[in-house]
Amino acid sequence: MKYLIATALIGLSATQAAAELVSKPSPKTVAETMDALEAAVNGAGATVFARVDHGAGAASVDLEMPEAQLLIFGNPRLGTPVMNMDIVAGLQLPLRVLVHEAADGSVAVSYETAETLLDGLSVDMSAEVIGRMNGALNMLTDKAIAP
Repeated sequence: MKYLIATALIGLSATQAAAELVSKPSPKTVAETMDALEAAVNGAGATVFARVDHGAGAASVDLEMPEAQLLIFGNPRLGTPVMNMDIVAGLQLPLRVLVHEAADGSVAVSYETAETLLDGLSVDMSAEVIGRMNGALNMLTDKAIAP
């Protein structure tokens, strides 16, 4: 019995460690980082569905906020297998990356891991496609912040 409880706790800890928000500092401006991210996404053969400028939206109603832009993108080769496991995953896909400015003026790219996005759905988190999604997010954001 103790073995089962210990095994369950180890498995739970591993799952919680994998599920997270990832933020990476960028040496560039928000716009430069977002341009580099969009170029990386296009270069990888994925589709950019939208680029949302939250700061411009705020300014359009005479409000202020730090610079923040969201890129929404995907690849049916990754998204379709996940949605075939649980169609409700379509509420979380396509993937999203936020490029934003902090209060101190620093810039970062942030995204949720696939495990976080799909938490609570009937998706096999050990499926190869989950690792591929996380790998793509990591690789694309690394390219966006490269000097």
